[in-house]
Amino acid sequence: MTSTIERPPAKVRASTQRPDRTGARMAPLFGLPAAGVVALLLYLPFLWTTYVSFTQYDGLASPVWSGLANYKAMFSDPDLTGALVNTLLWVVGMVTLPVVLGLLIAVLTYGHKWGTWLRLPFLLPYAISGVAVGVIWGFVLQPDGALGQALGFFGLPGAHTGWLQAGPGNTLMMIVAVTWQAAGVNALLFVVGLQSIPGEPLEAARLDGAEAFSLFRHHLWPQLRPITTVVIGLSIVGSLKTFDVVWVMTQGGPGTSSETLALSMYKETFVLNDYGQGAAIALFLSLVTFAASILYLRYQLGDAREQG
Repeated sequence: MTSTIERPPAKVRASTQRPDRTGARMAPLFGLPAAGVVALLLYLPFLWTTYVSFTQYDGLASPVWSGLANYKAMFSDPDLTGALVNTLLWVVGMVTLPVVLGLLIAVLTYGHKWGTWLRLPFLLPYAISGVAVGVIWGFVLQPDGALGQALGFFGLPGAHTGWLQAGPGNTLMMIVAVTWQAAGVNALLFVVGLQSIPGEPLEAARLDGAEAFSLFRHHLWPQLRPITTVVIGLSIVGSLKTFDVVWVMTQGGPGTSSETLALSMYKETFVLNDYGQGAAIALFLSLVTFAASILYLRYQLGDAREQG
């Protein structure tokens, strides 16, 4: 007795052998809503700001094309030049103080029995806003504030110093204030990096007699490079757009001695109603932030390839 196997019709066989490409053709349609939201909230405002930066615009009348006038005024205005210098000072300060202090806290508390609790006081300030940091340190640093009273109580010099009354000292003191807030989260990130380091090479180095500094320099620091890249990158971007602490503590003063580019952008736009000048500063600051991030990452990645 022979059995015959019925073959499916040719049309059915073709449909089972060929993948259905309808889903692949429809897939881009599902991304259209997200792309529309990004275009509406990111690209269109950027393009509008770029256009406004080449105009004279007070927010009420129609923009009047002025070419590069706003950019020429920006680079010839001594106040805006000072804001650029203060912004660069913020970059240098935030790349050094919070990063170094965070690394120090992480290394000294890592592996300690009470390490988590020792890091907690440094991490708590990160939970409050920049405005709150400005209010707290404004109270501390004002002429008759907490710092002056403490120095006077112990008979130390500086009890009546106006810490925020002259530049660049006021900018340096505000960097200290932000360091108080940022060091804890940097320490937490470095602890994450330390936890990813294998313990066997470190233990072998200890058995070979490596001292603490040598152990850190030759074993810990090279393997912390990836997380250090992240910490420094975040510090650069955050320092370039510093606004809230400066506005609360000094409002850019006295005069314009502590202004940053972000604060100048706000003042030109919303205080002086010069939207064109404010847009020019905003675009310049965006380009500087983008260029600094790209150059830093390319440098780090290139150096990592050479070492690899």
